[in-house]
Amino acid sequence: MNILDTIKAQKLKEVANLKAQFSTTFLEEQPLFNSATHSLRKAIESSVTGGIIAEFKRKSPAKGNINLDANVVEVTEGYANAAVSGLSVLTDVDFFGARTNDFELARKNNTIPMLRKDFMVDEYQIIQSKAMGADVILLIAKILTKKQMQSYTNLAHELGMEVFLETQNEVEILENMDMNFDLIGINNRNLNSFEVSVENSIKLAQLLPKSSIKIAESGINSLETIQLLQANGFNGFLMGEYFMAAENPSEKCKNLIRQLL
Repeated sequence: MNILDTIKAQKLKEVANLKAQFSTTFLEEQPLFNSATHSLRKAIESSVTGGIIAEFKRKSPAKGNINLDANVVEVTEGYANAAVSGLSVLTDVDFFGARTNDFELARKNNTIPMLRKDFMVDEYQIIQSKAMGADVILLIAKILTKKQMQSYTNLAHELGMEVFLETQNEVEILENMDMNFDLIGINNRNLNSFEVSVENSIKLAQLLPKSSIKIAESGINSLETIQLLQANGFNGFLMGEYFMAAENPSEKCKNLIRQLL
């Protein structure tokens, strides 16, 4: 069993436990469930600062501990002040070191679009995401069937959220081009081996529809890399480790955006 299979198995257990504690009716009664959402797609389309989606995470299976003591309010507010297009906040506790109130605190203190970054394996999580105040959910093609992805996408749209589809190879792209996702990401990190290759995004970019909002993920650690990817048609960049590994993540983000202006 590889790490992705391990995470998926753990996530299924986690969701089963949540269902036993909190009904969907309970989630739908939460104050943020009926709140208006913010469009990440529009924010990236109109961005003049590089279309950066700045991520908050404390650790990862690939890199281990990154910034365990990071303050989610301080970092995400700093990202927002740096004029990023959106925030990505990890909500997985076991593998990414999230604290149970990270997303809640980030949402309370920021009004820009927020992506709930987690491993969606059940429709319950889509409803939960709306109750948390998420604007966007992540669907990972590698761990879901086509039927699941379409069902989750439809539900997310019914609830007013956008869908960020994450792909990694040619098969995942071609099999899902007829889905009504809002943004499509290409992950440069192989989720089985953790090897990173920015060339993966460049190679696969030509397969994406011209009208799609294209996001490059993982291994983006320099101005030159961003410029190379922009030249190959990418509209936005999901960046976490590059910022979070710094002593001051938001300052690192601000400095990068200054260079992109």
